[in-house]
Amino acid sequence: MNMLEGKVVLVTGAAQGIGATLARGLVERGAAVIAADIEDATPVARDIEASGGRALAVRCDVTDAQEIEHTVQAALDGFQRLDGVVNNAALFGRVQNISMFDIDMADWDQIMAVNARGPWLVARAAIPAMEQIGGGAIVNVSTNRVFVGTPELLHYDASKGAVVALTRSMAREVGGRGIRVNCVAPGLTMSENVRQRAGIDSRAPLVNARRAIQRDQQPEDLVGAVAFLLSDDARFITGQTLVVDGGSVMH
Repeated sequence: MNMLEGKVVLVTGAAQGIGATLARGLVERGAAVIAADIEDATPVARDIEASGGRALAVRCDVTDAQEIEHTVQAALDGFQRLDGVVNNAALFGRVQNISMFDIDMADWDQIMAVNARGPWLVARAAIPAMEQIGGGAIVNVSTNRVFVGTPELLHYDASKGAVVALTRSMAREVGGRGIRVNCVAPGLTMSENVRQRAGIDSRAPLVNARRAIQRDQQPEDLVGAVAFLLSDDARFITGQTLVVDGGSVMH
């Protein structure tokens, strides 16, 4: 279980939901974690430390380049290295299903700024720190929706389609620097915010019916895939998108 022993990983959007679960799960596998979020991630870091792990909570708005630089520096100050990044921060839980004809342009721009520009800014700031220790790994988080073509979340889907594209392009650009860049694409995952979405109780059974493994997806279902892609076991894997959705999308 210590596949990440000695590694230091920055997880964005780690104050709750998938990000908090990933932070805890990576620590269980030996990593030290920087739990970064625009919300207060201190309870997550304290919980990890109370369980014997190492964690640091940092406020980070992934649309703000200066805050991202501060976060990377905090990782170096706290743990003297940075081995990996999980670009998990995104807007989804509070984004309501809406026709493409009714999307507000300000909402479109905000979702793009967080979901698509954010991973680029975080990677850009983190890569030099990973280069200093000979390389590292980035795992971006997209969605299986981009492989399905599902209506009524066009702005969200466009932003997450961009994440798949930037994963591939970034992997080509930084592979020579010893940096691997991969992506996971979860299905509908029952995090705290998702459970609060209007109509989720009626929609979830329909989603589950399309899965080979017909149950709700939980945040914990992503930990193993992300940990593997961060680990040295995946040292020759880059530019890939791994769908983790119980077999709804198969390719």
